[in-house]
Amino acid sequence: MKNTAISPNVSLADLAKKALPTTNYISDSRRLDLNISGAPLVTLVDKIITDAILQKASDIHIEPQNKTLTIRFRIDGILINYAQLALPLHPLIIARVKIISGMDTVEQRKPQDGSLSYEFSNKMINLRISVLPTILGEKMVLRLLNTSGKLFNIDELELSKYNKYSFENIYNHTSGLIISTGPVNSGKTTTLYAILNKLNTPEKNIVTIEDPIECNLSGITQIQINEKTSLTFENGLRAVLRQDPDIILIGEIRDEITARIAIRAALTGHLVLTTLHTNDAVTAVLRLLDMGIEPYLLSATLIGCISQRLLRRICPNCSTRKTFTANSPQTVFLKKHNYSQTNLLYGSGCEECHGTGYSGRIAIQEILPIATEMQKAINNTPDSTILKDIAIKNGMKPLIYDALAKAMQNKTTVDEIMRIIDDDSK
Repeated sequence: MKNTAISPNVSLADLAKKALPTTNYISDSRRLDLNISGAPLVTLVDKIITDAILQKASDIHIEPQNKTLTIRFRIDGILINYAQLALPLHPLIIARVKIISGMDTVEQRKPQDGSLSYEFSNKMINLRISVLPTILGEKMVLRLLNTSGKLFNIDELELSKYNKYSFENIYNHTSGLIISTGPVNSGKTTTLYAILNKLNTPEKNIVTIEDPIECNLSGITQIQINEKTSLTFENGLRAVLRQDPDIILIGEIRDEITARIAIRAALTGHLVLTTLHTNDAVTAVLRLLDMGIEPYLLSATLIGCISQRLLRRICPNCSTRKTFTANSPQTVFLKKHNYSQTNLLYGSGCEECHGTGYSGRIAIQEILPIATEMQKAINNTPDSTILKDIAIKNGMKPLIYDALAKAMQNKTTVDEIMRIIDDDSK
């Protein structure tokens, strides 16, 4: 979809006013069709998407309320109010997005998914759309994929010196299984893309199977999952193995069958990269065992696990020094982890960071290489405490320590660490 040219002088309020229906749009379907294709509405939807891209939002939420239509952007992991519009615009905006994303405009009782490619500044932004019926009407969320239009290099992950050493030792293997783990929206796929970017050379055949494809990778074969045509992770992975691959990226291991095929691929000389949703690196090992993977197969194929989170970065435009009092939660938290420094940079909040004090995000990682002692422990199917003790003894730095190190470097804040890291990790 090629976006409509939007003059910077045209305000959202003006567009919204012009796009408002003047008749009973609910009972007159022909009038609704005309309004959906009308220039003011088209330009209004374009402006919402364009502003989200410009503000580096990852998601757009379109939510009907009792009296207004609320639009929010998720920026740096936090939802921020973007606009309050007149409620009669709700069915028009929803219908317009449904049309351009290939959804059924008539169906309003069932959840629907769609997608579209949006041209912006001579690059294509992929959007994944989800619509869900609620008691107040349909709520829609648009996920913007790779709005930066660039692929991370490993140096841009800002790994600590030790983590970078462990990271390089993991991805320099020619076969085996590498797992990137963490909750939703923690940068797992971005980290794996950085590895592929490093390993992508003409003599290698690299194939990915993803849902969705978050970034188009030059020189790499990418496959989009399509449940409607039975192109599942399981079926797609079986087909990929017949394509003579050297390196395979599986977007996510969701079940035992996919896990077993991935393990088999790693055993037969392929380097396999994938993601899991777990809280830490050690739990990723246990999750595969819980899926039914035999310990001897997992210990023989698993090279390493990379667990990470994304923390908001201090806004450079409004950063200022802040000293904590002796009994503040921040000071207590720092002392618990043997840090005495209480004078650190914080963002005071400005227009550029929407008053949050943060702009952009930075990754924190814990990296678990699978060495001989860990392989033996996996074969004995221990609990998480035993595995974690072995990992730390062999040099793994837990997430909290990487996070605190980056706070001491004035890249993020103690408040942000306390918000993101689970209580049992503090």
